[in-house]
Amino acid sequence: MTYEEIFEAAKKEFMKSDVSHLTQHLAVQADIIGEGNGAFYIELKDGKLYVEPYEYYDHHVKLIATGSDFFKIADGSMNAVMAYTIGKLKIEGDLGKALELQQIIESIKKNEKKAKKLPE
Repeated sequence: MTYEEIFEAAKKEFMKSDVSHLTQHLAVQADIIGEGNGAFYIELKDGKLYVEPYEYYDHHVKLIATGSDFFKIADGSMNAVMAYTIGKLKIEGDLGKALELQQIIESIKKNEKKAKKLPE
């Protein structure tokens, strides 16, 4: 995958979340290593989520992974805690903030499951 494909796929996944009820500030930089290397950031601020293709030097936490592993984390098919435990995800900075991002990912998946169960 190219950097652009990784970024767009991750942005699409994260933008599915409803964070309007969240008031905390969360700034995460994602560093993609290997094929498609590059950096982008995910920021939660004032109940809005931003995913942009830039480095974010004032981040709370930096996540470092290959593009395929990061996408698996973003789409919920790989748990971030498990990825960290087995060495597929490196974390620099505030581990608590990394867990907040994992909670956002889990809420996206729960909402998708609920939407699939609703009759049309």
